[in-house]
Parts: sequence; structure tokens; C-alpha cells
Amino acid sequence: MRLPPYVIGSTEEVLREILRFAGPADVTLSYYFRGHPKLGSRERGVIAEAVYAILRNRAVYTNFSESGSGPAMRRMALLGLAEVVGAEALGGLAEEESDWLARVMQIDRETLPTTLRANLPQWLFDKLVERDGEAATLELAHSMNQPAPLDLRVNALKAGRDDVIAELAKAPIQCEPTPYAPLGIRVCKKPALQNMPLFKDGAIEVQDEGSQLLSQLVGAKRGEMVVDFCAGAGGKTLSLGAAMRNTGRLYAFDVSDKRLAKLKPRLARSGLSNVHPVVIAHENDAKVKRLAGKIDRVLVDAPCSGLGTLRRNPDIKWRQTPQAVTELNEKQLSILNGAARLVKPGGRLVYATCSILDEENEAIVAQFLASRDDFTLVPMKDVLAEQKIPLEMDDYLKLLPTKHQTDGFFAAVLERKGKA
Repeated sequence: MRLPPYVIGSTEEVLREILRFAGPADVTLSYYFRGHPKLGSRERGVIAEAVYAILRNRAVYTNFSESGSGPAMRRMALLGLAEVVGAEALGGLAEEESDWLARVMQIDRETLPTTLRANLPQWLFDKLVERDGEAATLELAHSMNQPAPLDLRVNALKAGRDDVIAELAKAPIQCEPTPYAPLGIRVCKKPALQNMPLFKDGAIEVQDEGSQLLSQLVGAKRGEMVVDFCAGAGGKTLSLGAAMRNTGRLYAFDVSDKRLAKLKPRLARSGLSNVHPVVIAHENDAKVKRLAGKIDRVLVDAPCSGLGTLRRNPDIKWRQTPQAVTELNEKQLSILNGAARLVKPGGRLVYATCSILDEENEAIVAQFLASRDDFTLVPMKDVLAEQKIPLEMDDYLKLLPTKHQTDGFFAAVLERKGKA
């Protein structure tokens, strides 16, 4: 089925805005679609997929679009659409455009220079090559250039994983248990879940398997006092609350009331009543200080570059800069120190990011431990054994799409010295 010619124009139009990198691609797309209500759901889906294909392959497509004639942005749009629906589905092309598109789509990308094949900004490519070597960097770049699967977490307060899989099969939705997270389900394709009774009733939530594992490392138990220090929209908060079996007190801290507002409908669906969302001004807020030394477990999912989430957010690699990462490092250490105040003797502090860069991960933990003699690192292999997670790690959790089919995640578990 051929696409109407105006789809090319719409793709070109929204792409021009997105490639300014003034904000997240998904936000720009949503805003554009709201302003163009005549676009049908299929057309919106094709345009969105084409834009994400262009963001993933921007280095290669920019190189390809330097040939041919006409506006370069149109050629970029054509390449993205051809990747998604095939060149033969594009209507209204001039003969020379069709010929050009057929020619460039047949180029063997394995013959291109490595920096083009990686589709990473030069600074990031160089940094990863220096650390991991060229072959490993290309493998990682390739895995991050694939769309992420859809992972769900079963709300154990409302359902069992086998029951949910059986219910999804009736839809019919193909899925399988995740290999590491005990409540995770990996869904084939991306069905609309919002109207399913399972979703409406709060039996399932969308959450990457890696994110589920971070929550599990906290080891939250019934009746404890727990803090999700950078809760955001609350994906990990909900999994912590369920792990606590809806007992104890779970504080969801965040500096953004807009992000916490997104938690409210999810909280209502989940059936949890032990969660207390709290807007804080910063990591040294008086609301934080009042709980100093009283909390059993604290999760710090720190603001980071997000470079572990490129499968979902490919625009991040083009929006992020080395300077921005350096600025984040100061914030990360400050937040970790602020959160550490909450932990009582014998309590647990989990520092996590969705980054693959050492300076946001091990380096922050090393700086923290160098300045604090009241915390010690708990080897990750011990925590994984405690939580019965079948993964092999040493001191830290390092998840990668190449090895674990999750987003890129890092976590360190720290314990406050002294008896509880």
C-alpha cells in the first residue's frame, strides 16, 4: 500500500524541528501531531518510526543525503521512510528521486568507515573505543541502534506472571518471561495496552527489565521505611511499593511536581497506599533533613546523560555533550551525598544510572567512598545472590543491550556502617 505524498512533506517538516535538538524528540513529535489532527494513526506511526530511524542512522543518512538533488532534509525524510516502509511504498517521487533512493539503499553499510557505521557522535565514539576497543564499541553501537522490546512488570499485589502471560495470549499477544527479573514479561511487537483490562486494573506496568532489576537490588521488605530519591514518574516507586507488600512507608522524592503528577494515575491503578509523593526543592531540602538517619533503604536513580537508553531515545546521543556530562557529575555526587544522610546505620543505599559512561558511574561511587568512612561497598555478586538474580557481576551491576537485552544500566550497593 503506497503512502500519500503528503506523508513525505509532514516527515520533512517535523524532522526539521527535531534536528534542531531543542528538546526530546518524542515531545516534539507529540506537539506536531496535536497540531496536525488530520494525519491518521497509521500515518502518524509511519512518520514517528521514520524519524526514529533517521535519529538512529543520522551519521549514515547525512552522508547519503549529500548526494542527489533537491533539499537535503527531504532526502533525509525519504531515507527514513524507505527504511520503515520500503522505497516502493513512497508515492509522488520524481524519477531521479526514485533512482537515487534505490541506489543509496543498496549500499553495503559494512563498507562504510567505522565512525559512520557506529552512528555515534565523534566524542562518544572516541571515548568508548579508548575504553573498550573498536570491535566492542561497534557491537554496542549496533545493539543500541535497534528498537527496544516492550517489557512489562507484573504487579504481584494483583496478579501472577504466568496468569498474565496466559491472559495476554488470549488477546492474542505473544510474550515470554524475562530471563532475569522474576516479574518481567517481554512482549513481541508493541500492542496497544492502554485499553486492556490488565493495564486498566493495574496488574501490569511498562518497565524495562533492567529498571526492574534496579528496584530489586534495593531489597525493600515489609514494614520498612524506604525512599525513592529521584522518583520521576514513579516506575521504580511502584515496584518498590509492591515488593514491600503495600506496608511500611515509601517516600517518592522528586524536584519536579510535573513528573510526580504522572505517578498519581499509575499509583491509583496499582492499589498501593504506602506511597507518599513529596516535591523537594533540591537534595538538601529540609524535608530530606527531617528524615536523616531514619530510612532503611534509599534508591538514587540519579539524573544522568541517558546514554544507556539510546534504543528508546536515539536523539539523546546527538543532544548530549561532554560539557553537559561534566556538569552532571557534580550534581550526581551532590545528590548521592544528600541521599546518604537519610540512611540509618546498617541501612542500604543504591546508586544507579541509565548511563554507560564510567565518569557517571564507578567514578562517582569512588569519589563518594573516598570522602565517607561511614559507608562501604557491598559487592554486587553478593546482592545478586541474596536476591536470587541469575546474573554474574563483580562489584557493580553493569547491564548492556549486547549482553542482557536490557537498556544500559549501572548500579552500586552501599551500606552504612553500624548496627541497625
